[in-house]
Amino acid sequence: MNRPLDAGTPEQFRADRLVDVLIPTRNRPAELAVTLSGLAAQEEVPGFGVVVSDQSDGEPAYAHPAAATMVRALRHRGHPVLLTRRLPRRGLAEHRAYLLAASTARYVLYLDDDVWLEPGTLHRLVTVLTELGCGFVGNAVHGLSYLDDLRPETHGHYEEWGGRPVPERIRPGTPEWDRARIHSAANLLHLTEKLALSSEAWRAYKVSWIGGCVLYDRAKLVDSGGFDFWRRVQEKHQGEDVAAQLAVLARHGGAGVLPSGAYHLESPTTVTERDVEAWEVVLADEDAAQPA
Repeated sequence: MNRPLDAGTPEQFRADRLVDVLIPTRNRPAELAVTLSGLAAQEEVPGFGVVVSDQSDGEPAYAHPAAATMVRALRHRGHPVLLTRRLPRRGLAEHRAYLLAASTARYVLYLDDDVWLEPGTLHRLVTVLTELGCGFVGNAVHGLSYLDDLRPETHGHYEEWGGRPVPERIRPGTPEWDRARIHSAANLLHLTEKLALSSEAWRAYKVSWIGGCVLYDRAKLVDSGGFDFWRRVQEKHQGEDVAAQLAVLARHGGAGVLPSGAYHLESPTTVTERDVEAWEVVLADEDAAQPA
């Protein structure tokens, strides 16, 4: 019998750790269990924390026995876990802002609730962000059902950083914006195979934005505005991660990382009402504020 799960308290959770993992979730108990199992297998980043914020229509996803077991496994391995509910829903950006406010760690990893991380992924991301000193690094997610779907025309959008990433102002309609095409399907897996990287090697490459698994320097994310723009966008939006990353890129730079250890579970989305792209609203506000 699965016993009641202690949710923890924000006061107990907040601490000056190196890394906290922030997971927004809704109506995905099975997927959340898989996501947490990937975190439980991460090593070489001792004591990282995890915040799960649930917006499910019924009982929270973390109450499911499989997810609850993974919460207990993480705690057993020395990782503080805070379980919260954020209701009523006010949109994706507000949810991410709430998660950010729950952490005081140096780095925060925003991890979607339908992404499995292979062992070693978190350590690699932390290593790269520490070495590069930019605003964020990320692992775009692989769709393994596309493994036999080769798209070599997308590989031309891959460009490595030769040193520390520098700030970039990226807008739609530019070649830089099209970098995101490398992240669809299984393109990154095919590209990684071509590069034939050794087990300990990694490459940082130029991005416009990354979905699913992004590690931020928390202070640099806050300096760039975080997700505070949530008040300016209607509730039924998407693209909030794009808006935040564009702001961080403009101030502090960012990079994608190969190899990626992030795998998309390819479950149906729970965000079915997407009337507005948050990044369009934010960019329009920024452009309007520019002097003529």
